[in-house]
Amino acid sequence: MKNLYRGNSNKAQLGNKRTGKTTRNALLLAVTMVFGAVGISNAQLSKGDVMLGSDFGSGLVSTSNNGLFGLNFGLNDGAGYNVGLSPKVGFFIADNFLIGVSTNLGFTKSPEVNGVSAKSTVYGIQALSRYYLFPGEVGVENLLQRGRFFVEANGGISGVNIKDGPSTNGFALGFGPGYSYFITDNVALETTLKYNGLAGGGDTSYQNSIGLNIGIQIFLPASEAENIIDRETNN
Repeated sequence: MKNLYRGNSNKAQLGNKRTGKTTRNALLLAVTMVFGAVGISNAQLSKGDVMLGSDFGSGLVSTSNNGLFGLNFGLNDGAGYNVGLSPKVGFFIADNFLIGVSTNLGFTKSPEVNGVSAKSTVYGIQALSRYYLFPGEVGVENLLQRGRFFVEANGGISGVNIKDGPSTNGFALGFGPGYSYFITDNVALETTLKYNGLAGGGDTSYQNSIGLNIGIQIFLPASEAENIIDRETNN
């Protein structure tokens, strides 16, 4: 009985050691993954990588849009509001340079005057290009260690339609600088300061403004993006 007990006890101790070793390995792996994602590298800005995410705000000029970031909710009675999103997807055709597509979606309700408010809808789909500057390139240094400056340009079909008011539908364009702050190797919080213009037919021939937007982008390495596409294709 004593030998049997000792044998079972030894097995239990061995199992506990293995379990403890496995647990320590799992914790070590988790810590490595977390801290491995802390430092920014150029890997997520390499040829073949994919960017996807969205800006908060429609990304289009609108005479009725007075929200700083394209998001504005009035709290008083009869106050207006405006909401918008600009989803983006891009593909790096070279290191630090991507091309892609941006869509524009937004709705604005102006404050009521004598119980009446103006309502406008913005929409669009545009080609997108972006170039990330190297630290020190053309005299530009990183503002923070974990960030990168970039310049962005877009152009395509868009429109601003105001119910019972002036509307513009035609060609939209935008360009300006931006800054990405990487909270992990693959996720960045962004801000852009861009000139936005809208030209075309309608009641108003041309509208233009300076827009400040914030957003979030996810950067997928080429291999990971290919795996996701393969999984979706096979399902």
